[in-house]
Amino acid sequence: MAKITLKGNEIHTVGELPGVGDTAKDFTLVKSDLSRVNLSDFKGSKIIMNISPSIDTSTCATSVVKFNKAATDLENTKVLYISRDLPFAQARFCGAEGIENVITLCDLSGDFGKDYGLEIAEGPMQGLHSRVLIVLNEEGKVLFTQQVPEIVVEPDYEGALEAVK
Repeated sequence: MAKITLKGNEIHTVGELPGVGDTAKDFTLVKSDLSRVNLSDFKGSKIIMNISPSIDTSTCATSVVKFNKAATDLENTKVLYISRDLPFAQARFCGAEGIENVITLCDLSGDFGKDYGLEIAEGPMQGLHSRVLIVLNEEGKVLFTQQVPEIVVEPDYEGALEAVK
């Protein structure tokens, strides 16, 4: 169980993130067209998973915009934005912001948040994802992780981008 804060108030997640060197657990998430996608569908590409509570918050939105811009210069790398937001909300945001280089995915079942140990366990955001970055190599091995200690703070973009270089 990780200890994080929301505007200074301590909250916890349901577990711990996978560690550097671990093989990432496969998942099934929902794309904006309501089709299902698995981690194994991205095998052969490096992956940056930008995970957050909701695309409708300013910090989460900023992270998607920044990774969308960075993704234009990344070779053989997919940037995934993962949240519990409905695919319709994710698609609406991406359309309004011109997001073309980030794949939005919904953890509709909640299994991803539990399996990766990043679901918020209590408080007003219980059941949503904490702010996390996970970077994988082409074989699904974890290269970098960050559990952002304060939910309203932006993640370590540079650390994630360095990991895929």
